[in-house]
Amino acid sequence: MIIHKLEVGPIMANCYILGCEDTKQAAVIDPGDDADRILMTLAKAELKVKYLINTHGHFDHVGANKRMKEVTGAQIAIHPDDEPMLLDLSRHARMFGLGAENSPPADIHLRDNDTISFGNITLEVIHTPGHSPGGISLYTPGHLFVGDTLFMGSIGRTDLPGGDYDTLISSIKTRLLNLDVNTVVYPGHGPKTSIANEKRMNPFLR
Repeated sequence: MIIHKLEVGPIMANCYILGCEDTKQAAVIDPGDDADRILMTLAKAELKVKYLINTHGHFDHVGANKRMKEVTGAQIAIHPDDEPMLLDLSRHARMFGLGAENSPPADIHLRDNDTISFGNITLEVIHTPGHSPGGISLYTPGHLFVGDTLFMGSIGRTDLPGGDYDTLISSIKTRLLNLDVNTVVYPGHGPKTSIANEKRMNPFLR
């Protein structure tokens, strides 16, 4: 699997481009901003994007949905509980003194235990609410993309609308920490980590 990480937008959200080495089909996880950089990276890698997958609906993770869809025709995929946020991004961004363009509605709803495939790669959807009601993580053996659910040594904030601390901790402990300890964790901000590291070192999970 091809993996490219880009830090996009003023809040430096992690956008991940995943590509199938055999078919050159790709998915973009959390196209939060800087659509032209994402498009350039896809072009250099000779990848054709099939899906724009949103781990949750906050503007810093979905702000480039509109332009990416216009240019590539890729389908937008998100959990239905977070889809309403897509149509209200500009207001949400203003709360942080920033701007964002509202997203088109979702083409695909991703629910717990669904799968989404491109080329020879299949991602399993794990519903991990707490940071937002429709937060999801995406798993393929050895790799876990968690959005703002889990960070290296920390967890997602729960003080935004729809957030809940107890729900987030439960999502992490019951849905993520039971995965193989060698699984690499790719968060929505900051460096990658692993399930083993977070079980051993994360103070919120003891």
